[in-house]
Amino acid sequence: MVKKLTHDLFYLVLGSFLFALAVNVFVIPNELGEGGVTGVSIIFYYLFQWSPSLVNLILNALLLIFGYRFLDKKMIIYTIIAVLLNSIFLHLTHDWNIHSDELIVNAIFGGILVGTGIGMIIRVGGSTAGTTILAKIANKYLNWNISYALLFFDLIVVFCSFFIIGTEKLMLTIIMLYVGTKVMDFIIEGLNPKKAVTIISVQQDKIAEQVNLIMDRGVTVLQGKGYYTQEPKEVLYIVISKQEVSTLKKIVENADREAFLTIHDVRDVFGEGFVELSK
Repeated sequence: MVKKLTHDLFYLVLGSFLFALAVNVFVIPNELGEGGVTGVSIIFYYLFQWSPSLVNLILNALLLIFGYRFLDKKMIIYTIIAVLLNSIFLHLTHDWNIHSDELIVNAIFGGILVGTGIGMIIRVGGSTAGTTILAKIANKYLNWNISYALLFFDLIVVFCSFFIIGTEKLMLTIIMLYVGTKVMDFIIEGLNPKKAVTIISVQQDKIAEQVNLIMDRGVTVLQGKGYYTQEPKEVLYIVISKQEVSTLKKIVENADREAFLTIHDVRDVFGEGFVELSK
């Protein structure tokens, strides 16, 4: 329990730091926009020079009051921690800078840091409040993908900044958000990529035996039926790593050259032989 809590806090701290760094190093110096509450905070900064860290803290506190009923207890605690850390890091890194005149490079790296930061926070069960709360609500009740729901709500804020940052900076901001979304999607769902394989063969017993013996992998046998022949068939279902695909192909080829085999990308696998479900 202590180990997991330490792990989660580490991700919350690092994720909040990376997010704040992206805002202060890549977004504000290049007069780009941003989504969510941070985007609103940046707009106020451009207009009135208000502190993004303070405005971010106040607006997120208000949204937490509204959205706490949609979050579980753990997420509320982690979100409060993330919001406080984010505001602190926004203040501590406000004068950090990297000299670069390439706007597209700044937008891409800003997106990478934003996506990595928010992805780390969400992966351990927290959020950055703001539109993340709305994205979580959309995921819970509308089954929307969290990353793309967040992009949707962020774009609403970004388009509101058009009148301040102009057309070119708006387009660069959209590029940054898209990069951030793809990176965030990978951090949240893609740190444990595997391959799921289904095999239909008349030599299913031999294949399953070889998989157990050579690869030391479990095999699940599903009951199926051919639609045209109406004959019952046993379908093998196996989850393996990318590196094991070639080994499995050789096993199937040696057992039955007429076998039907499909390979699917799997983003996360939990359970015996892979990652514990609690992680």
